[in-house]
Amino acid sequence: MGWLLVGAGGFLLLALVGIGVMGGWMLARGTGVGTGTPAISDTPTLVRQIQGLNQLVSVKYVLEKIVIVEDAKWYGDNRLLMVAHGVAKAGVDLSRIQPGDVGIRGKSIHLTLPRPQILDVYLDDRRTQIVERSTGALRAFDKDLEQDARRQAVDSIKVAVRDSGILKDAEERARLHLTSLLTQSGFAEVEVAFR
Repeated sequence: MGWLLVGAGGFLLLALVGIGVMGGWMLARGTGVGTGTPAISDTPTLVRQIQGLNQLVSVKYVLEKIVIVEDAKWYGDNRLLMVAHGVAKAGVDLSRIQPGDVGIRGKSIHLTLPRPQILDVYLDDRRTQIVERSTGALRAFDKDLEQDARRQAVDSIKVAVRDSGILKDAEERARLHLTSLLTQSGFAEVEVAFR
């Protein structure tokens, strides 16, 4: 009879532990705790600054570049291989137009613009990807390696777009767009020049 009570007590204890584990699992699943997916809290978004932009972006280049960053030490290497998807925009800074840069005589207009410049260069985070990352056995993971690769990619893209003629393209497209816009506004003769 004693063995029967001990067996029933053990079974009862095992059943209670099972129910507790099952209840905890269901509770965690219901609240998202322990599911492996991160919980994201939605907090208010605050506008910190509003800036007016006086830019005529007339051309956008989309480029890809492979960046390899290696940090070799005698006790191991850290290496990162990234495919950087870059975007460069060029155009005219319209805030630099002076009153004397616009000449109107009847149905003709003469507009003198500042030379185009590269207005923005950045990486498209959705398309930029790390292809390979390796850390030597005796090395700690270097969290700054990816940021170094991103900076190097942006610097290389700036040089590449300058060499590829983005400023010339920006000038030609700005001239075309403004000529079309001013013609549609009623001017019969439009001349766009750059200083």
